[in-house]
Amino acid sequence: MQQGRVRASYRTDLVTVLLGTWFSLGLFLDAWAHSNVPELETFFTPWHAVFYSGFAATGAWISWQVWRNVQAGRRGLAAVPEGYGPAVLALPVFAVCGFGDYLWHTFIGIEQGIDILFSPTHLGLITSMIVILTTPLRTAWADGGSPSFLRFLPAGLALSFATALVLLFAQYADATVYGPEGIIRAFSFEKGAGGSGGATRLAASITVTNLVLLAPLLLAVRRFRVPVGTATLLQVVVMLLSTAVANYENLEIAAAFVVSGIVADVLLWKLRPSEERLREYRVFAFAVPLVTWALYFAVAGVSVGRMPGVTEMWTGAPIVAALHGLLLAVVLVPTRRS
Repeated sequence: MQQGRVRASYRTDLVTVLLGTWFSLGLFLDAWAHSNVPELETFFTPWHAVFYSGFAATGAWISWQVWRNVQAGRRGLAAVPEGYGPAVLALPVFAVCGFGDYLWHTFIGIEQGIDILFSPTHLGLITSMIVILTTPLRTAWADGGSPSFLRFLPAGLALSFATALVLLFAQYADATVYGPEGIIRAFSFEKGAGGSGGATRLAASITVTNLVLLAPLLLAVRRFRVPVGTATLLQVVVMLLSTAVANYENLEIAAAFVVSGIVADVLLWKLRPSEERLREYRVFAFAVPLVTWALYFAVAGVSVGRMPGVTEMWTGAPIVAALHGLLLAVVLVPTRRS
């Protein structure tokens, strides 16, 4: 008789995501080191130790869940908890890429610029890492419904860390790492900030960052009655990464994103967006980026004592971001579910 798949318990998912947090923080530390420690010349660093020990602990925990089911008499896929299958496959992929990264650093060198984001071994590591970290989200996805914040916490943390990792590997277009002075100068077309080229880079970064931050929320809202606090959690986790990469020179901007997460949670509570409530879903997708980027420029302006010199840029950018959010909502949910 064919055996059915088992569902991991809440405790199992919580331990999985907490070990994944250790795993992720190690990567954040390593990202900070690559950006801020110019004499970094070896693979064997304290940051790699945190990163790879986090992977080892996470891998051991997931393997133990499978082995425990095998000991209970389950065989094949029936021994793998629901949602954990992709992670089981990703663990050896990560290990192979980790060894490849050691060889890469040994024979080719240590990356310290944008090349770090295009290294084949790093791309393999980040892809398999995201698959491993999102395990609790896949478990929760099978249930859907209206979970409480505590019940949704493992899935919410998994969603948040996955978002942060995607933005980490798109940091050449990450608007969160700009400090207030950089924002004001870029949209003032100042020569020291690259003139109109600096404004183009910031505008492109806002577009990419907006979509990376908004898409996970819109996706989650399609499946769950997302509990209040989820948007704030996502912004806090992403800002932990952002401030590390920026060497803590963007704290005011990071605070603005956290406040925007609180506003997004208020909108989640008031609008209750979903596939069935299509109008509210689209209003949410428009309003969140509008508020987020309006706060972005407001905080930059207050911190520096002036707004950007080109008015069209800082007044129009939040509207463009809001329109992109609305378009994304239409693509994700073209019509109301019948």
